[in-house]
Amino acid sequence: MSLLLTLLYIVFVLAAIVLIVVVLLQEGKGGGFGEALGGHGQATFGVGTSGINRFTGWVAVVFLVTALGIHVLNRRATSTSVLDGVGGSMLNAPAETAPDAGNGGNE
Repeated sequence: MSLLLTLLYIVFVLAAIVLIVVVLLQEGKGGGFGEALGGHGQATFGVGTSGINRFTGWVAVVFLVTALGIHVLNRRATSTSVLDGVGGSMLNAPAETAPDAGNGGNE
């Protein structure tokens, strides 16, 4: 389980880095970071505009799947909660009574 979690963390970090770079290389309305690198940002990967958009989508899917996998494995590994010791005493406590509205709160 620990090896799988470590592998998911590695893939998660790599996907995050690749996703950041690919999004910055894409050409937007103002040219983006790709123009700062000489205008050949999309040619870096050897694909056209639709190819880099498809690649970005797949990297985003890998990023999200690994994030969900890490969450599920971490949740399974920990069986305790922050609210474990609090739940019973808070739910059974009597409600506080409000001051009597008839006398305007003055006694």
